[in-house]
Amino acid sequence: MLGIMFAIVYALIVVILPPADFLTYGILASGMMFIQYMIGPKMVELSMRVKYVSEEEAPELHQMVEELARAANIPKPKVGISPVQLPNAFAFGRSISDGRVCVTEGILGLLSKDELRAVLGHEISHLKNRDVTIITMLSVIPTICWYIAWSTMWGGYGRDRRGSQAYIGIVAFILYFLTNLLVLYGSRIREYFADRGSVMLGNPPHHLATALYKLVYGSAKTPRESLKQMEGYKAFFLNDPSRARQEIAELSQLDLDLSGTIDKDELEMIRRGRISLSTTDRLIELLSTHPNMLKRIKYLSELQSTS
Repeated sequence: MLGIMFAIVYALIVVILPPADFLTYGILASGMMFIQYMIGPKMVELSMRVKYVSEEEAPELHQMVEELARAANIPKPKVGISPVQLPNAFAFGRSISDGRVCVTEGILGLLSKDELRAVLGHEISHLKNRDVTIITMLSVIPTICWYIAWSTMWGGYGRDRRGSQAYIGIVAFILYFLTNLLVLYGSRIREYFADRGSVMLGNPPHHLATALYKLVYGSAKTPRESLKQMEGYKAFFLNDPSRARQEIAELSQLDLDLSGTIDKDELEMIRRGRISLSTTDRLIELLSTHPNMLKRIKYLSELQSTS
């Protein structure tokens, strides 16, 4: 993924821009990403109203995070709770040593202990895989492409070569769109890796599958206005809350005994069967930060045979 992105950067330098111009855009974009990287954790804390809790305040939560961090061989992250009623969890931080794992109040009353542990394993795996750093690095390239497109088409760049200005802007905009798709693809891939990481930390796949199933239902019950307020932070979440209403019908077919959970037998039936996605579903996934939920649970079913 990084190789593809930097190949695009090289093409921008060689084909479109003189090195001096590209250096200007590169410094500007990298500077903005660095600022975002440095102040990002504080922005997440403020927007989600995160309160870091002590072991005395949340002993069970701390114990699970500590055990999972030890199993993942990373420092124990800070543990926080957000008063948001939307059921979810998220991890963030500038580095592994600066890791923070947070849950919302909505998820604490929704999941069983085993399901919550599977969710925390997913978030711990994000920290171990350095996902925040990787996505930040990938995001630099679309930003550079956007600056080039904007400045050439509307910013008056290159007045001494008007004939090629429109061409440069169009090519840069196309590259912005394509590299943005690559960033979204990278975001979806990291969710699969985090799911696998949770299983590798000892969490049975059906516990994580059930947690995802419950989160979809919990998100679908959340008022639309509350969902809109979380729109800018859904990439941090375990699932995409804005797609929950569309995912309910598909996931209800997996809970064959209507127990509200996906057990081992149901997950095994999913593994043996095939899933069918419409063209609309595939297009929606292409523009999403998270994988299609059916595909994701299908992937978990395949992990069940190896866990």
